[in-house]
Amino acid sequence: MEFTHTRLLVDNYRECFLFYRDVLGFEVTWGDENSNYADFKFNSATLGVFDRKQMVEALGEDYTSNAEQVDRTALIFKVKNVEETYQELNSRVKFITTPTDQKEWGIKVAHFRDPAGSLIEIYEKI
Repeated sequence: MEFTHTRLLVDNYRECFLFYRDVLGFEVTWGDENSNYADFKFNSATLGVFDRKQMVEALGEDYTSNAEQVDRTALIFKVKNVEETYQELNSRVKFITTPTDQKEWGIKVAHFRDPAGSLIEIYEKI
């Protein structure tokens, strides 16, 4: 697996997009203030900002604004083959989602959590 970026899951996407672009001056490499997802580059790191409601829907969970029950970040790992990695890890982690084509995102994904509950995504481009 290759760690590619951290993704912030936000309820105020446009405001956060403008903050990272205009206030902090990060370079936008994908998305805009209306796309509900954007990648920013700063130095050699990538930060993703994503509308949290869309991430919750992708996980098949119910959206809530209860701060103690929501994901605010996700660790994102690129893999060569999501299906193979899923099979390899399936006996060691409990997956939240099975490998799924997210055509509008241009990737295939699967999700699980670490022992502390942190959301982890594995993906490959499609």
